[in-house]
Amino acid sequence: MKQANQTVKTMDRRVYLIDASVYIFRAWFSLPDSMTDSVGRPINALTGFSDMLARLIRARSPRRIAVAFDESLTSSFRNRIDPAYKANRESAPEELKHQFRMARQLCDAVGLYNLACEEFEADDYIGTLVLIARAHDTPAIIVSPDKDLAQLLGPEDAIWDFAKDDWLDDAAITAKFGVSPEQMLDYQALVGDTVDNIPGIAGIGPKAAVALLSAFGSLDAIYADLDAVLSLPVRGARRLHRLLDEQRDVAERSRELARIVTSIPLDDAWAQLQWRRPTASDATDALTDTGLGRGAMTRLLEACQPDLNPRSGSSP
Repeated sequence: MKQANQTVKTMDRRVYLIDASVYIFRAWFSLPDSMTDSVGRPINALTGFSDMLARLIRARSPRRIAVAFDESLTSSFRNRIDPAYKANRESAPEELKHQFRMARQLCDAVGLYNLACEEFEADDYIGTLVLIARAHDTPAIIVSPDKDLAQLLGPEDAIWDFAKDDWLDDAAITAKFGVSPEQMLDYQALVGDTVDNIPGIAGIGPKAAVALLSAFGSLDAIYADLDAVLSLPVRGARRLHRLLDEQRDVAERSRELARIVTSIPLDDAWAQLQWRRPTASDATDALTDTGLGRGAMTRLLEACQPDLNPRSGSSP
């Protein structure tokens, strides 16, 4: 969904929350590993991430911004709920883990609030910051292509797939998936998510999930009157009833795995979100220590200078 720019006042109020890991992985796979630092370590993912930040800052000139990272595939609280969670993914090689560490150092160098830990995932930090922003009557722009984050959207929020310049607000989510943002968590509980190894109810796909949630509103309402599924005007209603009955525990576990935490204790988060742009002299040494090349460093530092960055592009 692309719409015309709104006023500078509206844009200045927004909080930009970046799902960093997806953009680092994209750069790792799309840029050549022949891009190396002074000791021969790859910096392709770091360079791609730096350039993404530079383009975003130039396009939106954000005043409030945070960057969230995933730190581990196997240590979050969701792995205690289900050890199979994300077990289908391969661990990052050491060359990439190094670049993740340098990406956080890069954020520190240019003054960007950044968060990661082994207990929670990037989505949880983003969810927590969305609610903190909402408590300050401030819309959030979630910079990510991940539909799982749709459960966080309020009427003024949006998800921005930066690479495609594609914006999804709450109305666009409903048009795309057939359910509202408030129903997205229950939708995921029903259909699952193969990317994260969330099982969902075997045999129930998107079409059936939409029919169920359209009729009942929520997963809890379905199970509160499960026999009413038999009366739904859909093909295979009896089969849906049986699947829901037999796999209730799977649906409830899937919902817990998909539920984004919105209550991580964060000290002084609202103040931390206020971006204090660095000077080139303050940031250069720290950026050099990351191994980032001179060209990428220059592009990022130039983007951080406010006088060089008129707002441009589309927004919801």
